[in-house]
Amino acid sequence: MKCPHCGNEMLDGHLICETCGEEIRIVPDFEPEIENSITETLSTLVAGQDGEDSTQEQADTKTDEEFIEAEDTAADGRKVWVIASLVLFFIVALVTYSAYAYHIGTVDYQIDKAREYAANGFYTEAIACLETAYEKNPSRAELLFQEADYYYVQQDNEAALQVLFRIIENTIFSYEEVEEAYNKIITIYANQEQYGQINELLRSCPEDNIVNMFQSYLAMEPEFSYVEGSYAEVIPLKLSSNTSGTIYYTTDGSKPNKHSEIYTAPLFLEDGEHTISAFFVNDYGIESDIVTKEYMINLSVPNAPEVELYSGEYTEPMMIVAEGVEGCKIFYTTDESEPTADSVPYTGPIPMPLGRTLFKFVNISEEGVSSEVTMRTYTLRLRDAIPTDQAVIKLVERLVETEYLEDTAGNSKRLSGMLSYQFSSVLGISGVGYYTINEYYDDGTGILNRTDKVFLVQIYTGEAAQLGYDENGDFVAVPL
Repeated sequence: MKCPHCGNEMLDGHLICETCGEEIRIVPDFEPEIENSITETLSTLVAGQDGEDSTQEQADTKTDEEFIEAEDTAADGRKVWVIASLVLFFIVALVTYSAYAYHIGTVDYQIDKAREYAANGFYTEAIACLETAYEKNPSRAELLFQEADYYYVQQDNEAALQVLFRIIENTIFSYEEVEEAYNKIITIYANQEQYGQINELLRSCPEDNIVNMFQSYLAMEPEFSYVEGSYAEVIPLKLSSNTSGTIYYTTDGSKPNKHSEIYTAPLFLEDGEHTISAFFVNDYGIESDIVTKEYMINLSVPNAPEVELYSGEYTEPMMIVAEGVEGCKIFYTTDESEPTADSVPYTGPIPMPLGRTLFKFVNISEEGVSSEVTMRTYTLRLRDAIPTDQAVIKLVERLVETEYLEDTAGNSKRLSGMLSYQFSSVLGISGVGYYTINEYYDDGTGILNRTDKVFLVQIYTGEAAQLGYDENGDFVAVPL
């Protein structure tokens, strides 16, 4: 085929001349209705001409005058007929062209042509048809979706994105169409691993439902469980993120980075000023902005425990009693370490240990605030008292006598393992001093387990007894 503009030969299947660049417009076949209309018009013209020939034959039989007069009349009739025929022809042609022009200008025609072009690989022409159709009906999002697909097939992702953005930026399209456009845009970005672009896209999206659908790509700032401000209690500050990932934070006011502390558990903010800064990194490596909050914790410090027994040297067993503050718990140590909430809790009077012992007591409030420490140093020396190891021997001998034990090695008919005994403390009961001795059981594994029995040995006579309680809950010595 030759180009009608420059006359050069064109390659088969090409619609654009490679020499002059002009586009070849192919006129489609007429519709059957239009072709029938033209056929009918031409038939009418032929019938008119046959009638004219018949008139001429009749004129041959007339006189010269009649012939001349008839010939003039016929000539006039022919002129009128020719003019009428031409007018009719042009009217039919005009109607035919108008129908054709209307037909090729419809949206459906442009869509069909676009699909035809695309099927043959002419995507540029297909896109041009879709653009023409979109200009005529800009409310049909399907035209833009199809156009974006044609760009995507050609691997022109930027052009495809521009077309899809026209959908999400136009308020005339439905929610479902906008959602589909977001889905296609995010798919293109994800295939290119442009996760930062997805994050920016979703942060500017006004539809919460769409954001929630794709929030795994989103890196929002960490949320703090407490608003910044002043508090009169210790607060367990929790940090959370909108999806899976890692939260990094600092507590000294410095700017956090990926080398900072990783949040794994609540931050307990105690008395004082705290500046917490944090940011979030999702599974795609997208970082959120840094958020910083300040907290002031003003806690009332409880009074220190009161211990009635003063420090000093004692020769008789004494009980050490500590009094706390309402809403606080008392904890103490005897190894010279500072008492904390992990130390031994005070539950009642403590028998004074033999020898020299330093006690440290502290009150700790429900908010975790510690009081000052109360210290007492006691030295218990018992004159003329039997040694503690002899007291243990006397107890075991008595238990054998009462057949509680089979022998002094600790065998018992009731148990398969071994029983043993250890000195614990000195206890005063009704004005009499006793050593308290705890019982332990070994089931053969070598592990000692303390039983619920506590025995007594009188510190001067060695008389053995078992620790018991009277109806008032006071200690009593129950003879063996």
